[in-house]
Amino acid sequence: MRPEAQGKTGRPTPTRNKPRRPRDELGRPQPWDAENRLDLEDFDNLPLEENHRLGREHFNAGRFFPAHEAWETAWKQARDTDDAEFFKGLSQLGAGYVHLLRGNRHGTMQLLRRAARRIARYPADHFGVDTAEVSRKAEEDATAVERGEIEPGEDAEVTAPRV
Repeated sequence: MRPEAQGKTGRPTPTRNKPRRPRDELGRPQPWDAENRLDLEDFDNLPLEENHRLGREHFNAGRFFPAHEAWETAWKQARDTDDAEFFKGLSQLGAGYVHLLRGNRHGTMQLLRRAARRIARYPADHFGVDTAEVSRKAEEDATAVERGEIEPGEDAEVTAPRV
């Protein structure tokens, strides 16, 4: 494996950035020499509050992969705090809808349900998120996928919750 492709652990720092691997519009990694079709902010160098703001902005615009990335970084930034599980849940919410658009039925159901459980643990309007409504809608969409009412794929007909 190329050194720049190897994963990194621990808290984000300005000197420990994620490699800029080319990605398609749904965040799928592309060959290293491919054209990048997805520009992401440098989440590792932003404060938690800005990552959350960007996560909400991306998610509400249907850009689920960047939302997932922003909240995943916020989750790492919130490690060892009471909000870590909240941001982990939001990260899973974004990832669940990414899997929906990528056509991964099982991943969609699993991640949306995990997100719903985590987010539901927090009070209403936590970090500006209607936790009860977001949790309800994520669980509803997971069930609709399970029943075949929503067909995963790039043309999936779904209205994600507003965060």
